[in-house]
Amino acid sequence: MAVTLWDHPLSPYAQKVKIALREKGVAYETAVPGGIGVGGAAGDFVTANPRAEVPALIHDGFGIFDSTIILEYIEDAWPEPSLLPASPVDRARVRMIEEVVDTHLEAVNWGLSELRWFRRAEGPLGEELSARAGGQVRGYFAWLERELGDREWFNGDGFGWGDLSVVPYVNGSVGHGIAPEPGSRLAAWLARANDRPSVRETVAEAAAVASTGGMGDVAKLLEQGLFKREYRDHRLEWMVKSGGLEVVSQGMARGNIRFTPDLA
Repeated sequence: MAVTLWDHPLSPYAQKVKIALREKGVAYETAVPGGIGVGGAAGDFVTANPRAEVPALIHDGFGIFDSTIILEYIEDAWPEPSLLPASPVDRARVRMIEEVVDTHLEAVNWGLSELRWFRRAEGPLGEELSARAGGQVRGYFAWLERELGDREWFNGDGFGWGDLSVVPYVNGSVGHGIAPEPGSRLAAWLARANDRPSVRETVAEAAAVASTGGMGDVAKLLEQGLFKREYRDHRLEWMVKSGGLEVVSQGMARGNIRFTPDLA
């Protein structure tokens, strides 16, 4: 059964899918779509995902997009070992955790990338947005600490859906210099999660891309009109509510912000 994952190693959404496939022992190939950062994505990738976003999974010719739907498909197609807890309550709990980190913590990490990699705002505005983002990340860390409680894993007794959904985003925050408090339960969980082979391999792939300048001088490319960033959903909401409306309006005026493409 042929499995291909449209991927970018730095995408946390793609990372959680790769961790799931590795936990299941499913062999797969990866493909990085061309034109994904310049508004020029096309071909089989856009056929698989009309939103032109990674990840997209192709299984025996059938395409699935959206990381959560892909996780659900993986669980259905390869049920053993199960990544979901046994009880309906715990399944709902880890899915809610996934929803929060997917749509809230990811948005803050993304906002920090906009500031630090793409230099969307510098000076007082940049400092203000960075400070707000740092406080928000620490707030989500506190929430995650409460959700973890006395469990070894977010899933419960064993690593699973809740853990693979959280670890890419906490690692992303660490990459921005915001780590869980030393000695905290969340810090201990992160060390355990990063030591797991499925996570370790996935993190190594991201680190290899980052260490070789995989993003390049994106701020310069952005200024030259050779790179665009997609503003949508929770990311756009984060920038606006955190005080970055000026960032959005300037990006639109310069043409280096794009929104989800129409199918027409």
